[in-house]
Amino acid sequence: MNNSGSHLPAFHGTGVALVTPFSSDFSVDYAGWRRLLDHCLDGGVEYLVVNGTTGESPTTTAAEKAELLRVAKEHVAGRVPLVYGIGSNDTVAAEELFRSTDLSGISAVLSASPAYNKPTQAGLVAHYQRLADASPVPVILYNVPGRTASNVTADTTLRLAQHPNIIGIKEASGNMDQCLAIAARKPADFLLLSGEDVLTPALVACGAEGIISVMANAYPKRFAEMTRAALTGDFAASRAELFHLLPLNPLMYEEANPVGVKAALEALGVCGPAVRLPLLEATPGLKERIRKLL
Repeated sequence: MNNSGSHLPAFHGTGVALVTPFSSDFSVDYAGWRRLLDHCLDGGVEYLVVNGTTGESPTTTAAEKAELLRVAKEHVAGRVPLVYGIGSNDTVAAEELFRSTDLSGISAVLSASPAYNKPTQAGLVAHYQRLADASPVPVILYNVPGRTASNVTADTTLRLAQHPNIIGIKEASGNMDQCLAIAARKPADFLLLSGEDVLTPALVACGAEGIISVMANAYPKRFAEMTRAALTGDFAASRAELFHLLPLNPLMYEEANPVGVKAALEALGVCGPAVRLPLLEATPGLKERIRKLL
């Protein structure tokens, strides 16, 4: 079992899986990055995730990742916890990233399960145990089988929950039976975090501690209020916020993530819509439908 429940308050509520703003020439837009950080902080979210897959981590360079993290640390200045994304389908390479990245000032690492290799459950356990042993900060598992082509089962999650440096999971399988199995049997100090925006109130009702959200990039205040309402048992208020956001959700993923949420952020004046290949900027039709809902 985990050694301490001290991480629970820090990660109760809404974390934002931050996009990485790009300029029209596809360089990192650091002014837009600072505006996005302020937009989310002003919205009252509980923590921020830098260099997650929503941040297009497969197509940002090591130097860009380091600078994004440096700017985030400097700009946020301890106002909320920061989580940093590190992952690879090469366990040894990921282990080296844990050891070589400056994680000072970082509260936890979010690590997506290996993509493409399709490891067995025993392979996933070995992968995450190696990373957790190497990490100087706590590790949050990230299960997103729609992208990785393999599922971290409830039994595997619960086995990994016994590692003293693995403190939780972002569960984005969309499989409620699997999420409920984790909620029912997890250690009290192991975090169950929704990875599906619209399932957040339902998962909180069953024991989840919050969400790491895509849509909260655009709607941090509404999303944070929705999650806090659920955590305090006010499910009527939580549902009202959810139902307001519900029509936007499928548009966020229609042309792949983070294409939709960047179109929303453009409409809100926070940052531009550019994404890096092989992704393409939102089509005019998708942008128009998002603008109408905003």
